[in-house]
Amino acid sequence: MKYFFSFISLLFISNLSAQERPKLVVGIVVDQMKMEYLYRFQNDFSDNGFKRLMRDGYTFHNMHYNYMPTYTAPGHASIYTGTTPAIHGIVSNEWYSRTLKKEMYCTEDASVAVLGESGKGEGEMSPKNLQATTITDELRLSTNFKGKVIGISMKDRGSILPAGHFANWAFWYSKTGNFISSTFYGDKLPDWVTEFNARKGYMKYINQGWNLLKPAAVYDESIADDNPYEGKLYKVEKPVFPYDLKAMYEKNDAGVIRVTPFGNDYVADFAKVAIEKEALGKDGVTDFLAVSFSSTDYVGHILGPRSMELQDTYLRLDVTIADFLNYLDKTVGKGNYLVFLTADHAGAENAKFLKDNKYDITNLDGKELTRNIRKFSTDTFGEDLVSEFGSFNLYFDKDKIKAKNLDLTKVKQAFKEYLMSQNYIKRVYTEEEILANSGADYHLDCIAKGYDATQNGDMIFILKAGYIEYGATGTSHGTTWSYDTHVPLLFYGWKTPKGESHDRKVITEIAPTLAQKLKITLPNGTEGQVLTEILGQ
Repeated sequence: MKYFFSFISLLFISNLSAQERPKLVVGIVVDQMKMEYLYRFQNDFSDNGFKRLMRDGYTFHNMHYNYMPTYTAPGHASIYTGTTPAIHGIVSNEWYSRTLKKEMYCTEDASVAVLGESGKGEGEMSPKNLQATTITDELRLSTNFKGKVIGISMKDRGSILPAGHFANWAFWYSKTGNFISSTFYGDKLPDWVTEFNARKGYMKYINQGWNLLKPAAVYDESIADDNPYEGKLYKVEKPVFPYDLKAMYEKNDAGVIRVTPFGNDYVADFAKVAIEKEALGKDGVTDFLAVSFSSTDYVGHILGPRSMELQDTYLRLDVTIADFLNYLDKTVGKGNYLVFLTADHAGAENAKFLKDNKYDITNLDGKELTRNIRKFSTDTFGEDLVSEFGSFNLYFDKDKIKAKNLDLTKVKQAFKEYLMSQNYIKRVYTEEEILANSGADYHLDCIAKGYDATQNGDMIFILKAGYIEYGATGTSHGTTWSYDTHVPLLFYGWKTPKGESHDRKVITEIAPTLAQKLKITLPNGTEGQVLTEILGQ
């Protein structure tokens, strides 16, 4: 009898242990999504997409990025590593490396080859520049590499960085119309990917064109369809509905789908096939699917946050998410999967739109800023001492400074005074000030968390709120201001309580929270602060 009860106890413990993790974790990143969109477009959403996640899950209304620059690559890396660029090393999308003395791209890797298209193209990529582990890496380690991890996105950085160092696969979209990968992950694409590509499913969306999902009267949260704040998709005559995507495709390539909401649809199509063919969530070992929807960013950049096109993109994404959740219900089972949804950054208002509505700001021409600061250097020191200037970073040519016997400290001070005299500059910090950060200055603290002394510039500046270094149409992002840092965070599914929080949270809390919820090792760069609200049943 004693042995019988021991056996029953062990069986109970074994079953309990088997239920401690979901069958599948799905991370969803919506590129350039502002929290405000969940409020502004709420009346036009269905009941089964964003509203389902908010109604039946947990909503963090006040989630922020805690560093600068707020760009795509560092955003995805920070979500999944639970730390900031100062630690994980992805300091921008592309940047000038002080150590290497050359421009580099976040996921570039010359040692690998592309899979899925011929010759050199968009596929010589890997996570080798990521200097910390991800939550997906830790899941692979904790399951002795039995749990699968797959990353999918239109953008290479949106799939590679979330999937981490140990991923089974990361796939991203090429202008050829194929989902591609690199030899970092395998010798050849899985057969199911080759078959998916051969079907050219993107043509369904291109042939149908892009018109409004709902009657025009529904889009009263946006400004007029034809307005001066919108750019033009592939040089169309006017930025208005309907869009003839077939004509764009014939003059360009399959990349046109990226700048429409159908890029999101095609990613979701591919993700569902990945779940089926890779048997994700089908056994007792937790798998992880990292999906990033990039088309929202392309549309936002070109057409801006007040465009009907952007609203339509989110209304269609709502439908796509509803369909995807239904697919998970049928294939993995309700209660067996855990979903979180957030964004890699938010985005500014169009500066000209704000100026026309009496806010005294403007957009800034990056090339003009560069010319002006180089002219200041020549006028002041008799030579251009600027090595590189861009993405809020200023790099000095130390060899020139040394050859002219100039005091670097005095050079920095002169440039700082010049920059601070410009009416669009809010703050300027030197490397020494950044590395001595105490945390008392909010903006300096954000910069310090995004600063890698081996890669970043000698000085970093912040624009005044509302100013953007961008063209007159569309929008951009990258700063410490709340319009760039404030993003949604929704948790839904396995052991997620219903509720909401309005307390300020930071993006680096997501990965360690997942680690605690899944009972696995924390990613190695995180400070380990967690969202206790969703760690209950």
